[in-house]
Amino acid sequence: MAVGFLQRERIIAPPGWSRWLIPPAALSIHLAIGQAYAWSVFKNPLAATMLQGNPAAGTLTALPFTLGIVMLGVSAAVFGTAVDRNGPRWAMFISMVCFCTGFLVSALGVSIGQYWLVVLGYGVIGGIGLGIGYISPVSTLIKWFPDRPGMATGLAIMGFGGGALIASPWSASMLSAFGATGDNAQASGVALAFLVHGLAYAVFMSVGWLLVRVPADGWRPAGWHPSEAKTHALITTANVSANNAIRTPQFWLLWVVLCFNVTAGIGILERASPIFQDYFPDAGTEIAAAAAGFVAILSLSNMVGRIVWSSTSDLIGRKNIYRVYLGVGALLYLLITLLGNANQAVFLIASMLILSFYGAGFATVPAYLRDLFGTYQVGAIHGRLLTAWSTAGVLGPVIVNAIADAQIAAGVQGPGRYTVAFSIMIGLLVIGFICNELIRPVDERYHEPAEEQAIGATGAKAA
Repeated sequence: MAVGFLQRERIIAPPGWSRWLIPPAALSIHLAIGQAYAWSVFKNPLAATMLQGNPAAGTLTALPFTLGIVMLGVSAAVFGTAVDRNGPRWAMFISMVCFCTGFLVSALGVSIGQYWLVVLGYGVIGGIGLGIGYISPVSTLIKWFPDRPGMATGLAIMGFGGGALIASPWSASMLSAFGATGDNAQASGVALAFLVHGLAYAVFMSVGWLLVRVPADGWRPAGWHPSEAKTHALITTANVSANNAIRTPQFWLLWVVLCFNVTAGIGILERASPIFQDYFPDAGTEIAAAAAGFVAILSLSNMVGRIVWSSTSDLIGRKNIYRVYLGVGALLYLLITLLGNANQAVFLIASMLILSFYGAGFATVPAYLRDLFGTYQVGAIHGRLLTAWSTAGVLGPVIVNAIADAQIAAGVQGPGRYTVAFSIMIGLLVIGFICNELIRPVDERYHEPAEEQAIGATGAKAA
């Protein structure tokens, strides 16, 4: 139970409070935890200092990130109900404590030469902060923006995709300034960088939990009435609890949809630079710079897609927008598989769209859950669904990297290294498309009684 200034009752918005202050509060959390996508900046400094000469340095330096993504899904599922019960300020505060403590523990681990503390700090403790922080603003945003839930969640979750655009150059310049790069890299520089990250993000994330508010009972946007809400067979006016939601076929169909959409996107994102260099090896001495530019463009597409496509879902519906993510995504993968390296511009545009669908899948799914299950415990349901991300975070890189490594060992050159992997992605997207088509309105037997919904809306009773 949240106490004192963290209680939900302490953050009920007074009359006249602007709901447009809530997206910045959410962004302060998501831009911070989005640093996870910039972890690769630390890989070489850690390998050159703590793991110098270790033949498994590549795998070991990836472990904190991989474990962090796994813990994101696990913690979101485990703590989702508590987030809904205690409110967004409690969740954002706990996220800040865990995420920033992860950096501080990592700093300690580097300074005393204990790499397992880096794994524990960033991967486990920080990963818990990732999961709680990721879902913390979702149900609040949906309640503040009942007229535009896709846009609202897209604004916040866009921050997670864009966090690396800030963190990557900031972290790289910090590591360089602290002497953690180059031939004479010092572990003390890495430790100091971790320390500064932990302290700076604590300040930045505090803006979120201090600013966030929940709407008063009965509040609605000026000039808007629930009767004006877009209606569709999939958009329910009832509510489903988190425990009942996981018993429905709709939850598991959407789990597969999210898992396979993420798998298809992360397969390119995780290996973006080598993929570009294998497709276009004739870029000469500029190949590294071109590949780095490719990675940056994909990151930007990942971020922009989260707001553009999720806002579009408010107009055309969640089921239709996922038809685009999955169906068009499969066709784009087919295009780059068949075209190979014949046209660099087409390859770039197709890859950008695939990554925009990847990011948009994250941003749109909370609104899809709200349509299917109502607002009662949508944060907790979202948390459980994010286990699909944990699965995809392992599945996508394993498929692409394992097959590419096998093809390289067999002497295959160029785009042929990815033909099998991309064909698998096409199959996964087709399966996801079929699952999306099978989603129907939730059966009434899973709906909450009206009195339970009223209690849940006030947060006065644990789920």
